[in-house]
Amino acid sequence: MKPSLTPIVTGLALAALAASSTASAETVLRASHQFPGGQGDVRDEMVQMMADEVEAADVDLKIQVYPGQSLFKAKEQWGALVRGRLDMTSLPLDYASGRHPEFSATLMPGLVRNHERAQRLNDSEFMDMIKEVINEAGARVLADAWLAGGFASNVRCITSPDTVEGQTMRAAGPAFDEMLATAGASIASMPSSDIYTAMQTGVLDGANTSSGSFVSYRIYEQVTCLTAPGENALWFMYEPILISEQSWDKLTEEQQQALTAAGQKAEEFFAREAAALDQKMVDVFKENGVKVVQMSAEDYQAWLDIAKQSSYKTFAENVPNGQELIDAALAVE
Repeated sequence: MKPSLTPIVTGLALAALAASSTASAETVLRASHQFPGGQGDVRDEMVQMMADEVEAADVDLKIQVYPGQSLFKAKEQWGALVRGRLDMTSLPLDYASGRHPEFSATLMPGLVRNHERAQRLNDSEFMDMIKEVINEAGARVLADAWLAGGFASNVRCITSPDTVEGQTMRAAGPAFDEMLATAGASIASMPSSDIYTAMQTGVLDGANTSSGSFVSYRIYEQVTCLTAPGENALWFMYEPILISEQSWDKLTEEQQQALTAAGQKAEEFFAREAAALDQKMVDVFKENGVKVVQMSAEDYQAWLDIAKQSSYKTFAENVPNGQELIDAALAVE
């Protein structure tokens, strides 16, 4: 009599079921961002570091990273995040200011000025107010990051306010748009990932963006002069790593702890790298034959005077708690 195959088949089926059960126990978070992947962009490195850390924590949690707008376009990420269609993102927060105008305070001309003050802002009442808006919208911050930035142009060096007159400029949010327009520039709005093509095709004469983006997107190939941040950085932008509250609530306490620890490590890594990004930008632009200048204290003050008459005033009048947000930021020594 031939031996029955039933026990063998049953055993194989049970093994397959067990394997399937084990595989399905792992939670996968999808992390989207607009920045180039694997090319030394510190924001991509922060997210990749978090992915490595949670994997090493061995808590059945994996972060799948989608760089370069491969999952969502830059300005689609916030909406996808708060609706639970996206788990995580590294996002220039002011991109969501159309939905939450308070976020424009995180790209307000002259509100930060240098990296040391940016670090102090992270632990201030100002950031508590911003994070309250983030939380109420349906997301939470896993890692803080402030990037300095500058100006670049293929027409003339941008220093004092009169140097932007007649140029078509890209800023990154309403506050900078209004300040530049008041100084005589024309404005073309777009995410930083579109600057290169816009300059290449003549849509833009100049732009401001972060030091990281100036290098990652190879803007040095399209400009003749860079205004580096230096000691008088007019442009600073908050670009945190965020998680959807819906995704967070689905995690176990152990997974949440691992993700929080990974976010802290990524934030500390970024804090060490932030100032180096500015110097890397200067070096790369000079190597590519671009003239590099900095704003003087007088230039900075002239811009700040225009900002206070335009974007600061508009923000205070039109945004809930607008004046309180500005006051809280300026109160940080």
